[in-house]
Amino acid sequence: MSNAKIPVIIDCDPGIDDAVALALAFGCGKLDVLGVTTVAGNTTGENTYHNARRFLSFIGADVEVARGADKPILRPLITAPDVHGKAGLGGLSGAEDSGMDDDDRDTSGRSALDLITETLLNHGEKVTLVPVGPLTNIAIALLARPEIKHKIERIVLMGGAALEGNRTPAAEFNIIADPEAARIVFESGVPITMVGLDVTHKALIYPDEIEALRKHGRIGMAIAELMDFYGVFYRKRFEGNPVHDALAVAAVFESDIVSTRLLNVCVETSGEFTLGRTVVDFRGVTGRKPNCDVALGVDRERFINLIFDAVKTLEQQSQRRF
Repeated sequence: MSNAKIPVIIDCDPGIDDAVALALAFGCGKLDVLGVTTVAGNTTGENTYHNARRFLSFIGADVEVARGADKPILRPLITAPDVHGKAGLGGLSGAEDSGMDDDDRDTSGRSALDLITETLLNHGEKVTLVPVGPLTNIAIALLARPEIKHKIERIVLMGGAALEGNRTPAAEFNIIADPEAARIVFESGVPITMVGLDVTHKALIYPDEIEALRKHGRIGMAIAELMDFYGVFYRKRFEGNPVHDALAVAAVFESDIVSTRLLNVCVETSGEFTLGRTVVDFRGVTGRKPNCDVALGVDRERFINLIFDAVKTLEQQSQRRF
């Protein structure tokens, strides 16, 4: 078995669960993160870029961060301050309180489009894209530089749902935030794994696990505090907090942590009540070719253990730096 790390680009909109996803990506030891790009979604584009740089600096991740789209391709921006707080990292809004200082590292000046396309075309291997926010950056890259398709190993995305939505009865937030972008991605012909609400609503971290996480140094404490804020919204419905975005990251290096079915998925862009719906053809009634591995089951305990292991690793690395 090869010990080679999997090359990935993470596209995110931090966002509380995005922060956990980044911690898992850099703490798992299984991924070669070639770059991080940001997109407006959970909060504004300015906030997501700032939050990504700030959190990555906090966990000691040395990686280029490039800012992407500040709004969807065709529609007005919608955000989720009720879930993530006004600035996107609810519970950690002040650097003086969280221990997160502003990241003052020099930037390359590259846009998300340039980072994605240049990295794909110049890297020696195929690269997995891991978008965990609205799919605007990925769609723009596919439209602007279609020659990148052959350099994409797979797109493992957090978004969509085969059954119920969360932003509306029909639609999950990341998809309805930019349904046209989502449609472009799903129709691109690139292999896709959709890690949607069907599994992320089962990938819960429970209060006792959050308390245990709080004991694992500054990074464990920070993530626990993020989960505390998250829980104000999610405990209205769940016994724990879904950790949506981190599950997509886990599915890249532990592919069997979710069980999937290869099915056809179309994205609704014009329905009066179903805008943003990922329409999953379970019975093959449309005759359309399957285009997506749809995640339907998850090993929750194994997933939570991966988060704990990553936090421990990051904390150990942090202690060595200081």
